[in-house]
Amino acid sequence: MANHDDEIRLCCLLWAQPGQEAGLTAYEDKVLALVPEHGGTVLQRAASDGADGRPHEVQLYRFAGQRELDGYLADPRRTALTDERDRVVARTELFPVDLL
Repeated sequence: MANHDDEIRLCCLLWAQPGQEAGLTAYEDKVLALVPEHGGTVLQRAASDGADGRPHEVQLYRFAGQRELDGYLADPRRTALTDERDRVVARTELFPVDLL
């Protein structure tokens, strides 16, 4: 098991394709359900109305380390949903954060 220093903490901002807000949420429900199987934890999800260019969803999560994150990203159940993702997600920003 990775120690605390190896943890990866991430923030993900997601914008839906026009009219696909519910589809974005449904897609994220599916793929985020896989996170715990890869040593990760979804810490928080928040939805917004997307007005004025704001993201439709904000997520905070952590993974035990890079190997676990890579395993999640490469999970064939997740990658099989690429077409759905492209249909509902217009833009994603993913970046490391420190939790306060």
